Amino acid sequence: MPEPVVPSGAPAPMASIEAVFREERGRLLASLVGTFGDLDLAEDVTGDAIEAALVRWPADGVPAKPGAWLLTTARRKAVDRLRRDQTFAAKLAVMRVDAERAEPGVLAIADDRGAELPDERLQLFFTCAHPALLAEDRIALTLRCLAGLTTAEVARAFLVPTATMAKRIVRAKRKIKENRIPFRVPQGAEWARRLPCVLQVVYSIFTEGYAASSGPHLQRADLAGEAIRLTRILHRLLPGERDVAGLLALLLLIHARREARCGESGEFVLLEDQDRGRWDRAMIEEGRGLVHRALTGGPPGGYGVQAAIAALHDEAADVATTDWPQIVSLYDVLLTITPSPVVAMNRAAAVAMRDGPEAGLALLDELADEPKLREYHPFPMARADLLHRLGRPAEAAESYRRALELARTEPERDHLRRRLAAVAREQN
Repeated sequence: MPEPVVPSGAPAPMASIEAVFREERGRLLASLVGTFGDLDLAEDVTGDAIEAALVRWPADGVPAKPGAWLLTTARRKAVDRLRRDQTFAAKLAVMRVDAERAEPGVLAIADDRGAELPDERLQLFFTCAHPALLAEDRIALTLRCLAGLTTAEVARAFLVPTATMAKRIVRAKRKIKENRIPFRVPQGAEWARRLPCVLQVVYSIFTEGYAASSGPHLQRADLAGEAIRLTRILHRLLPGERDVAGLLALLLLIHARREARCGESGEFVLLEDQDRGRWDRAMIEEGRGLVHRALTGGPPGGYGVQAAIAALHDEAADVATTDWPQIVSLYDVLLTITPSPVVAMNRAAAVAMRDGPEAGLALLDELADEPKLREYHPFPMARADLLHRLGRPAEAAESYRRALELARTEPERDHLRRRLAAVAREQN
């Protein structure tokens, strides 16, 4: 929820103003793109409107309807730009529409301050996640446009130079313009094809935040939190979509463990060793409610099944009392919905907990030649843990060394070094 808004006429603290900007920016940008059909222009006048608010609001107070104030200001600034720039002359007719009237077919949503504004963020989600764009560009554009991160912030999130990220964003915008990708919500069969792409973009953002692909930190809680915020927006716009509910449930149930995944010095803590008292119980309860919604009313979706697995982990008092038979059954279902070597690997780990390490190791060995697992460090790490449990330290050490070669974050490398040292002590 956004912070309370200062009534008009009272001095406004910057924290309150920034909370409003964060809440309104995506809606503002989406509405402007919907009106003008030009992402660059919309970004420019969104920035102009926010700059104007930074001048006015600290002294005058935040307006009763801040979103409407920003939208009106941005539209006026867009009109001024179009009048000055003859290259946009053809768009002037669009600007003659009533500035306060919502576009036909656009959702009108009342915000927490009572302002009625067209909410075109759903259209912007589908535009940013269009399959014509490269996967990395979809993620960059979604973070830039819908999350409101600066180009530098997006670059830091993925540990690339700002110039590299700027090129990705420019490339994506250029492709939207050159390919005339429409700013609209798809209908019919196209909807069914495109929604998974939107959800995958948001899930990829969360995955990078939950388990960083490289760098000094195991997780980026800010990035994972941003993915949850984006999924909440999607769930608000699409309350009847069970896959959206499933994704939100999955993110909440996983993110609830974030405080326990790292020790005091930032070290990696396995699920079995985590202090479950540090898990966010309110987040878990919210996620469990969404799981029920995601799994009722039709065939289960992949995100809903994954969320159900996460819920079983979160509900258990410890690893020993976890319902491993049910988790294995859910992985069986997941393999029929979204078959992949990673799902099969996770199922093998669950089988090891249900039937013993030898049964799990046999399943992992069947996956040894899968190309997608050859450079995936959790695979040799899982294999090493099972070999260690079976009393085969030399083989375990070999798999730990392979995992260490592939691991890309320092906390994971430190964890693997500690495991290797423990195995070495057992061999001596």
